[in-house]
Amino acid sequence: MKNNRFTRRNILGLATALSSFALTSTQTFAEISSHSDIVLSPKPKKIGIVLFNGFETLDVFGPVQMWGKLKDYEIVTVCQNGGIARSSQGLDTVCRYSFVDAPQFEILMIPGGGGTRKEVNNTVMLDFLRHQNRATEWTTSVCTGAAVLARAGILDNHRATTNKNAWVWATSNSKSVKWQPHARWVFDGKYVTSSGVSAGTDMALALVKQLYGQEIAQQTARLAEYVWNGDPTNDPFAIDSK
Repeated sequence: MKNNRFTRRNILGLATALSSFALTSTQTFAEISSHSDIVLSPKPKKIGIVLFNGFETLDVFGPVQMWGKLKDYEIVTVCQNGGIARSSQGLDTVCRYSFVDAPQFEILMIPGGGGTRKEVNNTVMLDFLRHQNRATEWTTSVCTGAAVLARAGILDNHRATTNKNAWVWATSNSKSVKWQPHARWVFDGKYVTSSGVSAGTDMALALVKQLYGQEIAQQTARLAEYVWNGDPTNDPFAIDSK
């Protein structure tokens, strides 16, 4: 009988403890959920990364790494028909939007890659870029993405640069652009263009500096353990275009 009483007493104590734990757990979960709501609240502005089959992987994900934690900007992807775009390196990336349902982006970025050879003749792409550009705060490109912007007429009478290894082809897409053969990246008004592939990461940090200051840009690079080339005139791949 004593053993039975002891057992009942322990069961009662265990039930009380579990009840208390459940209440505490519920409160903790509610608190975590509340904090999560704050962390996951929508950011007021969007960076739209334009994708297409044959985009250069680092052109996209270098800038994404540097822009991914900006307090005011959410990064989204867009391609002509939505769905999946495959990079030159074979990486499939899901596009959140199509050209039809895309919102207006505050920052627009188009990468380069072998697929730009096709996209410079894609009237749907060119029209989408023109439409977005009317209301962007910044329109940017990496590598031969500048060739697509140039073909759309967006860079007319502006200074711009592009991949030095594809210089002849890229610059042939417009004679109205003031092409810069010696530049890691170029700011001209709201237009920001960069040289080939890895230069896009330097350009992305330069835009972080423009938006949030030098210290934030340096912190962003340091967190990525990235050695930022912060000098747009330091272009180791510059060419003599004469």
